[in-house]
Amino acid sequence: MMRDDRVTRRLVSAPGIVLVLLCLMYAITYVDRVNVGSAAPAIKAELGLSNTELGLVFSAFAYPYALLQIYGGWVSDRFGPRVTLFACGLVWVVATILTGLAGGVVSLFAARVLLGVGEGATFPGATRAMQSWITADRRGFAQGITHACARLGNAVTPPMVAWLTVLLTWRGSFIVLGAASFLWIAVWVWYYRDNPADHPGITQAELADLPPYVAKRAGAKIPWKRLTVRMLPVTVTYFCYGWTLWLYLNWLPSFFLHNYRMDIKSSAIFASGVFFAGVAGDTLGGVLTDRIYHRTGDLKKARRNVIVAGFVLSLICLLPVLFIHDLTIVAVALSAAFFFAELVIGPIWAIPMDIAPRYSGTAAGLMNTGSAIAAILSPTVFGVVIDLTGNWELPFIGSIFLLAVGAALAFTMHPEIPFETAPETSMRPAAAL
Repeated sequence: MMRDDRVTRRLVSAPGIVLVLLCLMYAITYVDRVNVGSAAPAIKAELGLSNTELGLVFSAFAYPYALLQIYGGWVSDRFGPRVTLFACGLVWVVATILTGLAGGVVSLFAARVLLGVGEGATFPGATRAMQSWITADRRGFAQGITHACARLGNAVTPPMVAWLTVLLTWRGSFIVLGAASFLWIAVWVWYYRDNPADHPGITQAELADLPPYVAKRAGAKIPWKRLTVRMLPVTVTYFCYGWTLWLYLNWLPSFFLHNYRMDIKSSAIFASGVFFAGVAGDTLGGVLTDRIYHRTGDLKKARRNVIVAGFVLSLICLLPVLFIHDLTIVAVALSAAFFFAELVIGPIWAIPMDIAPRYSGTAAGLMNTGSAIAAILSPTVFGVVIDLTGNWELPFIGSIFLLAVGAALAFTMHPEIPFETAPETSMRPAAAL
């Protein structure tokens, strides 16, 4: 009962509400990212697209998303998450609505590019917000639970878009989803404050637990070269994870539809089941990394061990997809592989805050550039391979290889070595979550 009371107090506290708002943002941004994959069969049929053209549309989001990760992180560090995420939200709402108005492959590609512009700074901006609003011993949990909500967005999107498509056509589904996203923007700019001390609802006890506020760095120079080199192992490791993630996000409904001759509703339900496994994986990965840190006091083990385990176990679970064609077994294998891959998220997204608290937005942007580049390459390669071979299992070989590479590269990351001495309280283990 006492533990339940503590959880309730955390949720209704100002830091708890900020975390809930960030969770909602992660869910919404992923709904708006993967809705095109869920509606792909209907879009392809109406606009007469090939798999290669569809792959290019899937990847369109990632071009500006990749280019704006670092800049978006810098904007968050300089201007703060409040105004950054407000501006980003307005852009992604417009982009989602314009997707529903697209008349061909060019306008569809352009709308997805605009979505990438709108979402380019969202995760670095959210990481910058967590730097101020989340205690150091709960960073893994915060990153895990927010990304779990992103996967929840993945999970509900296929059946939701399928239902909206039947009700309103695929075009109407995008307009409705874009309009709904605007509600979050209004609540965010009304409630959130960059400096927790400026929030009227925070208590002195809550404020004392948080790291000292790192002020927005207007006019300050960021040591780009040193920070980029420092984050490079994390960026490349995250690329290896991102390759499989974007394969799942963009192609999974079509994989079930074409490889197993399902209708759009059934393929959406199977894809949704796989994504629900990611919700559990994200949450567990965040809890595990914080608990290992609490018990050992070793930040390297806490982050690295969970990441390596996630990569290796995901690789093993993907192997049956190449050799077994039973639908139930393949669905279970894909779900298990996604669950273990998502263990990576909590610890790896905590690393930018561990390494460079002063520049956490920029560091997160540098890291997420790896996944953004994977978002360009992975869906495009998948589409080309399918058009050339007709084999829907073949692209998973690339995922298996890169998961092995990611497990090896995880040993090159050093979250226990700070980029510079940061003006925050020491990261001492606190009570177990």
